[in-house]
Amino acid sequence: MERAHHLGVDIGGTKVALRVEAGTRCVDETVFAWRPRHSVDRDLAQLAEHIGELRAKLAAPPSAVGVAVPATVGPDERITAWPSRPEWAGTDLGAALRALFPGTAVAWADDGDLGALAEAQAADCPDLLYLGVGTGIGGGLVLRGELCPGPGRGSFEIGHTVVELDGPDCVCGRRGCLQAIASGPATLRHAARLRGSEVTFDVLRQAWRDGQPWAVTALRRTCRALAAAAVSVQELLHPRLLLLGGGFASGIPGFDTLVSAQLAQLSRPGLPQLDVRPAALGALSSLRGALALARTIRP
Repeated sequence: MERAHHLGVDIGGTKVALRVEAGTRCVDETVFAWRPRHSVDRDLAQLAEHIGELRAKLAAPPSAVGVAVPATVGPDERITAWPSRPEWAGTDLGAALRALFPGTAVAWADDGDLGALAEAQAADCPDLLYLGVGTGIGGGLVLRGELCPGPGRGSFEIGHTVVELDGPDCVCGRRGCLQAIASGPATLRHAARLRGSEVTFDVLRQAWRDGQPWAVTALRRTCRALAAAAVSVQELLHPRLLLLGGGFASGIPGFDTLVSAQLAQLSRPGLPQLDVRPAALGALSSLRGALALARTIRP
């Protein structure tokens, strides 16, 4: 007998990934880029178009759908903020998703949270902190195998924890947030100030490999901010493992080692230092987490 199909959807700022699995076997997978931005209605129509194409390939509709979203969603199911696609602000996400998947059980959660869940399962670690360093700072916390704070209670917004009171402005309206200091774009901006000219990711990576002082200084500042945030979480909730993912972190050789060195400088007697490793799933973590969420849903 064919196992039930589960669909995972990872809705990003620039692209969307969909994956159908029967058990752990991939039945179908597709990725598409958003068309040039016009409106949320156009985005939803494009999403519906690809979902329709996917359904046409399947013998039966999926039994449950899990969706990863990078937006902040309020208790009324409306999107309150999504900096990379501001047109979606105010959208009733719950109603939109139920309209896309009529008759199918659907649930959604923050992409960083779901990335953490998938990484925790891959690492076989029930108490894990995950940081995704890319265009922004995402992440999630898993305790005793469950997401913290948990579905329906908000997302684990570690990117908007304040690590430098007089730090740079953040898109959220505060100053000194982790994202404003340690995201990929923030690191490149700081590196450019130190170098005195524009810095691309490839230039930064090569300069880091070559030991250029401006590159080393910029990356140390980024990793110190990440370590400060991780230590704060450790003091309160005691995860056993810190995993680092995201396109920026994954592209810098030895990034995890540099974060570990900064953690050592922030250590205190009686508190064991967090074990730090690169994340295992890379760009697939949120999509795999969406599938893990789908499997928890009772149709």
